[in-house]
Amino acid sequence: MEEKTYKGILVIGEQRQGNIQNGTFELLGKARELAAKIDCEVSVLLLGNALNEEHGKKLAKYGADNIYLANDSYLHDYSTEPYAKIICQFINEHKPEIAMISATSIGRDLAPRISARLHTGLTADCTSLDIEENTNNLLMTRPAFGGNILATIICPDHRPQMSTVRPGVFQKQEFEVKKPLKINCVKADIHKEDLNIEILDTVFEKTEKKNIEEANILVSAGRGIGKKENIANLEALAKELGGLVSGSRAVVDAGWIEQHAQVGQTGKTVRPDVYIACGISGAIQHIAGMEESDLIIAINKNPEAPIFANADLGIVADANQLIPALIEELKIEIP
Repeated sequence: MEEKTYKGILVIGEQRQGNIQNGTFELLGKARELAAKIDCEVSVLLLGNALNEEHGKKLAKYGADNIYLANDSYLHDYSTEPYAKIICQFINEHKPEIAMISATSIGRDLAPRISARLHTGLTADCTSLDIEENTNNLLMTRPAFGGNILATIICPDHRPQMSTVRPGVFQKQEFEVKKPLKINCVKADIHKEDLNIEILDTVFEKTEKKNIEEANILVSAGRGIGKKENIANLEALAKELGGLVSGSRAVVDAGWIEQHAQVGQTGKTVRPDVYIACGISGAIQHIAGMEESDLIIAINKNPEAPIFANADLGIVADANQLIPALIEELKIEIP
């Protein structure tokens, strides 16, 4: 590897139906932070159809120095082969030292294929990224051994250094755009024979599910809630506070709440203003998904519960007694 030929940080963006996903903006902010340490610029590559100046303005606003858009009718809906082909061609030409992609369903499908074709390493589902002094190695930290430890991984012998990052781990940051917007068009050299599948139709699920990643207040249920019927108390409290109900993997596995509301290593990463943990013991797998919350309030009848080590306010009590008492005191109606 001729390491000196590689320079800069590339964020591989993601859009769906023309809407840039939040994970892309989160990565751009972190990329700017890392770029300051290795004195380089941040580029973003976005693939799609009918991408335009408005997309470029948003990407610049959230931290991109260089914006590259690839437009083609074949890129309207995500398909592995054409996306992987264009991205690999781009990386081989521009040689970024670091390449980052959001660990969504698309990113998790795309990233390993890119790294394999480029003969470089990939660290998946990172929760922290930093730069090692003197080497410019990317320090990629992720949970390992079932979430019981955090492993920091480096890729010293190959470039680009690649990582996927779960949405919600980093915060979006807005930056002052100091130079005129310039959008670089990337030729999408895609032909029908490059497609190994044909998308006949795209059907969108009609749902009223609310995204816990965007909630300012979460009332979260753990195994200590005892049974599904007790979730109604948490729903009533969450509604009164203007928040949503979430939960640990244990309550999802028990069928008490749906999987889309799961917080933790195998669920979603959240950072609300207030996180109220009700009957949650505080296993490291769960903590990994909510430790960046501004205010953590833990309710658990076990004074030795690990959750208290991460809580700003701890209440030693049975949540099934405390929450109903609070609802009665506040005269909250249970749905």
